[in-house]
Amino acid sequence: MQIGIVGLGRMGGNIARRLMQAGHDCVVYDIDAAARAELEADGARPADTLESLVGGLTESPRAIWVMLPAGKITEGTVAHLGSCLGEGDMIIDGGNSYYKDDIRRAAELKKSGIHYLDVGTSGGVWGLERGYCLMIGGDADAVRHLDPIFATLAPGLGEIERTIRNADADPRAEQGYIHAGPAGAGHYVKMVHNGIEYGMMQAYAEGFHILESKNSETLPPDERMDLNVADIAEVWRRGSVITSWLLDLSASALAQDPELEKFSGYVEDSGEGRWTVEAAVEQAVPAEVLTAALYTRFRSRQTTNFAEKTLSAMRLGFGGHTEKKA
Repeated sequence: MQIGIVGLGRMGGNIARRLMQAGHDCVVYDIDAAARAELEADGARPADTLESLVGGLTESPRAIWVMLPAGKITEGTVAHLGSCLGEGDMIIDGGNSYYKDDIRRAAELKKSGIHYLDVGTSGGVWGLERGYCLMIGGDADAVRHLDPIFATLAPGLGEIERTIRNADADPRAEQGYIHAGPAGAGHYVKMVHNGIEYGMMQAYAEGFHILESKNSETLPPDERMDLNVADIAEVWRRGSVITSWLLDLSASALAQDPELEKFSGYVEDSGEGRWTVEAAVEQAVPAEVLTAALYTRFRSRQTTNFAEKTLSAMRLGFGGHTEKKA
């Protein structure tokens, strides 16, 4: 199948490579000429403008996958492509856009007969080898037309034990991709996925911190233990109930750098964790763990804050506790 791809970063470039490995014809564009040349060497057909990318797509309807950072750059690119494409053509946003933006874009493009699909894409830098978990929003007919693309990008059954499912269950889910619903549904599901990811990561991080600090001088000497956290992470990967890819990544990092000395602890957030918390508020759904995990990321970017100063003031007030010297 033929497809255009805009944005050839770590995700977009590997999406193109995975598609080409399966025989799909990829016309690619990136503002960086070196990125275009690199994909050309791998078999893609490069375009130096969005207009030439559209012109290079000879199959009808035309389909273009946009893999750019959420926000202004994606907004402008989708609008630009909308002015170049025609009735029946398809624009796919595979980045991490806000689902409400997807709903608005789909309605605008529909006026010109253009289909808009939002695809929550999970798999990171390992997607080329492992495949991508895809959560798709948009018209069912457009999703059906692009099924060969989605099926190629998805991981497939792999070696994961199959779940006993109803006979009428959508077979695509166990292949690693689903049609989640109308425009916006794909990124909404991916948004919540990332919110859950925040909580899972925070649970692992706190657990490893508790283990690492068991040798603290604040404990009585007979209660101190010098635990090998790297070995603990590794043994948990083998048959424990908390096995996961996140644990695999943690074990690998700890094996290479047991003290994690090369990390500062400054943790960014992509924005989807915030949107998940906002959705929980809008829908009056309690989300204590996900919210706390998000706030901890904010906390990681500070040394001390006003809240901690307030805590010190209260401790001094009720107990005469003075702050220790740094």
